[in-house]
Amino acid sequence: MQITGRDLVTIIHGMLFGGLFLMACFGVLILLHRSLSIRGGGELTEAGRRREHIFLVVMVVLGWGAVLSGAYFVYPWYRAIPPAGVTNLGAYPQRLLLADPHTAGWHTLGMEWKEHVAWMAPILMTMVAWVLMKYEDAGEEHRRLRSTAVVFALAALLAGGVAAGFGALIDKQAPVTGGPAINLMRGTR
Repeated sequence: MQITGRDLVTIIHGMLFGGLFLMACFGVLILLHRSLSIRGGGELTEAGRRREHIFLVVMVVLGWGAVLSGAYFVYPWYRAIPPAGVTNLGAYPQRLLLADPHTAGWHTLGMEWKEHVAWMAPILMTMVAWVLMKYEDAGEEHRRLRSTAVVFALAALLAGGVAAGFGALIDKQAPVTGGPAINLMRGTR
């Protein structure tokens, strides 16, 4: 059983960074719901606050890890231009998608979403994390601010979720492969 180096980077980009980021975004929505529904007496201990801050920072790092690894590792491999005369476009995912009118939409809509809109997810969640850490003690006084943070967190979850869905479907149609082979399990005799 083996995968290529590019397969591994794609897995880290999509499943590790992207998948965990989306789960963390949902967790932030739960935190925001809790902070809006509890009136007084729902304060966290100092250890609980530290864990919440660590969670928020890790979420932001995962989000930025997803978009940066996609933009600077996976995307250049996706956009690789085949040399003149190449007819097998399997190693050139963008060209493979655009070569068939039935799959061209995966690039024109799906990849354009991933290239542009997906960046909004970590930007929005960085703002939400900052608001939650900055105004953690002022739940009642800043209720409207927290309600606005819910809207931004939902927008981030939507942008990231759609990007993840497009990424999975695009990778199914035209996977980014290549690089050195990595053996995950040796064959049995």
